[in-house]
Amino acid sequence: MSLAFLFPGQGSQQPGMLHTLPAGPAVTDTLAEAQAVLGDLGVAGDVDTVAALRDTTDVQIALVIAGAACARALIRDHGLTPAFVAGHSVGAFAAAVAADVLTLREALVAVRLRGDLMRAACEGRDWGMGAVTGLPTAAALRLAEEIKTADDPLWVANVNSATQTVLSGTAVALTAAADAAKWMGARSFDLLDVSVASHCPLQDETAQRVAEHLADVPDRTPTARYLTNVRGRSVGTAAQIVDDLANAVAHPVQWYDATRLMAELGATCAVQMTPGRVLARLLTSAVPSMTAIALSDSDFESAATIARRRSGTG
Repeated sequence: MSLAFLFPGQGSQQPGMLHTLPAGPAVTDTLAEAQAVLGDLGVAGDVDTVAALRDTTDVQIALVIAGAACARALIRDHGLTPAFVAGHSVGAFAAAVAADVLTLREALVAVRLRGDLMRAACEGRDWGMGAVTGLPTAAALRLAEEIKTADDPLWVANVNSATQTVLSGTAVALTAAADAAKWMGARSFDLLDVSVASHCPLQDETAQRVAEHLADVPDRTPTARYLTNVRGRSVGTAAQIVDDLANAVAHPVQWYDATRLMAELGATCAVQMTPGRVLARLLTSAVPSMTAIALSDSDFESAATIARRRSGTG
């Protein structure tokens, strides 16, 4: 029996998400620390306003702050000890903070660079991401292959479950994919609240630049096993974690593999950090035997009580 922490990525953001975090010593300290870092980076104003969340960099920064604050509250204020951490896309940086591989400052500086590079890679065209639900992974792969063209590329970006796959591509390609998905029997095709195309070759340079930046991070011993985005595997060294943090932006997220592996390795309960509850729902679908708690539906004390009981941790 053991506990996992899950950290959401882009598409989960909500206006005011940092201002509505439950009060507590760890949350207060984390928000103050983050504000000092953002001031040093020249980031003016709140990063969770409606206007700010139109920018991919601010979205990613806000998600990392929220994830780190929630994890610290559960660990420091409520005595939980995660055996595993898993972050979806940029959520992986918050997972690395929770596992003591990155400091919050290091994570925010890296994510600021990551977001700016991702935006630059997509300048000049309309790009985005869309979730296909109701088709097996193989069918979604075939859909992307059939729709893509040299002028309007389309890639598989996330394998979230046995029947949900996220695609990245141009707006033209995503529109065509939405029409084709209906004909193939998909239950839905939903455009995500993401202004860039991620987890695809368009972001190769982003991955390279982030890897170069993270090369200077000190080698720290992780306090939890980390589930990778790129291969959906469990790793336990800082070098492996940093490699995944850098390279995931240019490769599909293997979330379905990661969640099933957690259960195989002994995880019996997982807590999704705010915002949202998508990762908790995906986990319940993939591994019905595990208990999944979304902090968006619970306060810290209640979530911690359930997590202790279901995972034997704390």
